[in-house]
Amino acid sequence: MAKGGSHIEFSKEEIADKKKAIFESMGKRAQDRVLKKGYDVWDPFEEPKDPIDIRTDVSERTSQQLIREFLQGLSHEDYSTSFASGAWDLCIGIVNKNEKFLGMYEFAVWYNNLLIREGLKDKNKG
Repeated sequence: MAKGGSHIEFSKEEIADKKKAIFESMGKRAQDRVLKKGYDVWDPFEEPKDPIDIRTDVSERTSQQLIREFLQGLSHEDYSTSFASGAWDLCIGIVNKNEKFLGMYEFAVWYNNLLIREGLKDKNKG
């Protein structure tokens, strides 16, 4: 644990004691979830995951920034609520590196390139 620039080391026994104390202070349902996962693999000290609103992609943009830039580049007449919702779902999936959405993205890029190569890009709209 790092605090105020100092680094505090705990012995294995101290960590085990703290883990046991945390477990024993939990409610029955929470204890059951831990036991189902496995007490030995449970780590009550792991860092929490980043909230979705501060996760960024490789361009260092949040999902909110990405979708705003994307939609601002379109005319309101060019998209519906459903269109924007689909774009948002894909944006979140990509930022979170979700395999399903990464597959959708890769297919869309491939399909776009196929249409360009075959001179069909503008015929696919509408």
